[in-house]
Formats: sequence, structure tokens, C-alpha cells
Amino acid sequence: MSRYSLSSASNGAVLPWQGKAALLLSILFCIVIPRALGAAGGSTAHANLTAAQVVEKHVAARGGLQAWRAVKTLSVTGTMDAGRGDSAARSARIAKGGMGATIKRAHADTPAGVDKGEATQQVQLPFTLDLKRPHKSRLEIVFAGKTAVQVYDGTSGWKLRPYLNRNDIDPFTPEEAKSEATRGDLEGPLVDYAAKGTKVELAGVEPVEGHTAYKLKLTMKNGDTQNIWIDAQSFLDVKVEGTPRRMDGKMHKVFVLQHDFRTVKGLLIPFVCETAVEGYPQTHALTLKTVVVNPTLDDARFTKAQMTVAAAPAASSGAPVAVNK
Repeated sequence: MSRYSLSSASNGAVLPWQGKAALLLSILFCIVIPRALGAAGGSTAHANLTAAQVVEKHVAARGGLQAWRAVKTLSVTGTMDAGRGDSAARSARIAKGGMGATIKRAHADTPAGVDKGEATQQVQLPFTLDLKRPHKSRLEIVFAGKTAVQVYDGTSGWKLRPYLNRNDIDPFTPEEAKSEATRGDLEGPLVDYAAKGTKVELAGVEPVEGHTAYKLKLTMKNGDTQNIWIDAQSFLDVKVEGTPRRMDGKMHKVFVLQHDFRTVKGLLIPFVCETAVEGYPQTHALTLKTVVVNPTLDDARFTKAQMTVAAAPAASSGAPVAVNK
């Protein structure tokens, strides 16, 4: 289950709930320090596997091809990091201040006596993401007391960004529309990859957080490429290359580390995804709280006309998984 990432730094990541917020929250948002490989046997345990065999084992580890094909809808909730407490508070004041608010004024209006620890802690924003085949999605994120909404009906997309003091419903930009049109569906890019016209090659074996991983290079039907690292023991996708991001006038590589895989109705899903931008020490985490497989989601929920309708708990024919940490 890999498609996109909810942090704006990772809009090319591969989880269904990841990348959606990149369109919606571009103003808001571990560097992997590889350790030396362990014993030589660890890096050569599966040295004779082909790319196709690695993918086959990966799909099986994630729940199996048939299990993923049976997923028609998906609903997840969770939280995403949105920066330090002080910067998030300034952004909130701008969001609440209307057209008269400015960044300079937000700095000046910072109340005295704010706890230093709170100011440097990551602020987390709650989100809800609904997905439905084919290619339908709805994302809601609460920020500064306002709910930002983004929907895609399978052909066209729209966004409502009240935190930017923009209360009009705007269509996707051409770049956003292209990104949505070319992305995969509920499953990840490695599931049914040949049927999607994707070519996969084994690009080497590398350490990821001290563990040996296969580096797979994917070349999509449209010519886009992406690297995914598959753990050599678990065959889970532990690291994913995101879309490069321009920061400080330069392009930087983006990576997503995936942790805490849990079983939900036979599917293995990462409940913690940590995004890192090359050259920047701080990472941003996305943490899932609930996952519902195959809830009842009406097509109308993914239309422009329904953008101002508040999020409601998904009608569940599937089983939710709660995370309380």
C-alpha cells in the first residue's frame, strides 16, 4: 500500500495517505545516516534474487496481490507534523487574522511567557483521508480552527484553503492535476506493476537504518522514475524516494522512512512515516490512528459540491485499528 505522503516535503512518496497534503499544505512543512553493513552474510543472504522475485516477496509481505485487489475503499485518520510550536502559532495568527495579517505582525504579536519547550516541539495537525477506486480521494486537515479540504473525483480536483484566508474553492493547478492523473490507485506502485506498464530493476543493495535493503528502481509508463528500498529480511518497503523539493533556491532529495507496520484485515500497513529532506536535519512524522478497509463511501463525497460538508466517521463495513501511544 504505497502511493503518496502527507507531508509537503514528500509529495512523491508511496502511501495512499502520503503526498495529498503537498498540494494542500505546501506552506507547512530521518535524515538517514546509514551505518556500516553488519555481517557479510546479511548483505548476501538473498544475493541471487532478481528484481521480480524481490517484488513478489514484497507484495506477499504486504498481504498479497488478491488482498490488495479486494480493497475498494480506504479511510484513515491520524496526525501530521506541521513545524515547531512557535512557527505554527505564528501561522495560526496569520490564518485567523484575515487579510490584515502579516508575518511581521505575527512575530510582533507573539505573547510573552510562552514556554520554550512548547515553542520548539512539533505541532501535530489531525487529518482524515478517504480513498475510493478508481482514483477518488478526499483529504481534510484541521489547522488554526479551520478545515482545509481537497478532493479529486477521478478526473478533476479542487481545494479549499481557509488557513490562507482563501475561502474560494480553487481547481487543481496543471501540475497538481497531472500528479493525480498519473498516480497509482489504492495499492502501491509495486503491486501489479507490470500491468501498469512499470519496469523494475535491481539497483543494488544498501543499508537502511542499519539493515540490508534491496534498492529497486522503478520506471513508470510515463517515464518518471522512483527508488524504493525493500528490507532484505522482512521484504517491507522501509524507505521510499519522494519528489524532489525546491528549498532555498535549490532542489533537494526527499525520502520517507516507514515504521511500525501493523496488520489491518490481512494487509500490512505502516502506521508511522517519517519524511526527511536532504540537507535538513529535522524530520516530519505522519502517524496513523485508525484505518478502515472497505468502508461505505458515497461517490458524492469526492465532488466539488460536497467540499464544504464536514467530515463524518466512515460508515464501517471494515474493521478500524486504533493507535494509542
